[in-house]
Amino acid sequence: MSNNYYAPQGGHPPQTQLTADRAVFTEAYALIPKGVMRDIVTSNLPFWESTRAWVLARPLSGFAETFSQYIMEVQPDGGSDKPELDPKAEGVLFVVEGELTLTLEGERHVMAPGGYAFIPPASNWQVRNDTRAPVRFHWIRKAYEYVEGIDVPNAFVTNEQEILPNEMPGTDGRWSTTRFVDPADVRHDMHVTIVNFQPGGVIPFDETHVMEHGLYVLEGKAVYHLNQQWVEVEAGDFMWLRAFCPQACYAGGPGPFRYLLYKDVNRHAALKF
Repeated sequence: MSNNYYAPQGGHPPQTQLTADRAVFTEAYALIPKGVMRDIVTSNLPFWESTRAWVLARPLSGFAETFSQYIMEVQPDGGSDKPELDPKAEGVLFVVEGELTLTLEGERHVMAPGGYAFIPPASNWQVRNDTRAPVRFHWIRKAYEYVEGIDVPNAFVTNEQEILPNEMPGTDGRWSTTRFVDPADVRHDMHVTIVNFQPGGVIPFDETHVMEHGLYVLEGKAVYHLNQQWVEVEAGDFMWLRAFCPQACYAGGPGPFRYLLYKDVNRHAALKF
């Protein structure tokens, strides 16, 4: 697969640009288009140096409740020796631009674009930008749901280029998924995958399911059907879908349409009274 990943650069549009954009927040989904990711909406995080973050998703009562997702931008010599403050949080890092040095349980990994790391809860890890150019990467966080008798999954670091996508049955390769963990491994309570469509590929039905989603478009463009509304999306856009939001799409561009996908899996639904 290609590693033509979109990464935001910040800045601000000129005063002559039209104000209206594609951003929308509904009771079932949110669309954060790439044009929203400007300097004014970035956040700083404790114990991170020369770093800013675009917060794409965070738990909200009555909406998506299981995860947060950031795009991190780390300048040269920046990073953190204390990146995660919540000992119950697991994480996935996915590099879209530049080079990130991850030290995980004392082992050093240099992550290039397409680099993927799974970090279990209560891990000892640090990140640094040892290059002379910014590095940009996604950081997806979830409170791990422990189950008595089931081990916490092991940490690992890999790259998308090392994994063969799984073709969806009956699609002749027009729709495939790059899976970083075995779907049958119930130690994992979240999956972060890459979904790939060739031009003209479709999800031919409205998926309606319990899993929450974060979808960041890495490459290409498509039309998404969300809760009976058609929404155009392109590289750099983010979609945030609550549980049971109907969803389908077709790839409408001249090249591949690909997105980074989060979903919660493999656990009972919490019963709240």
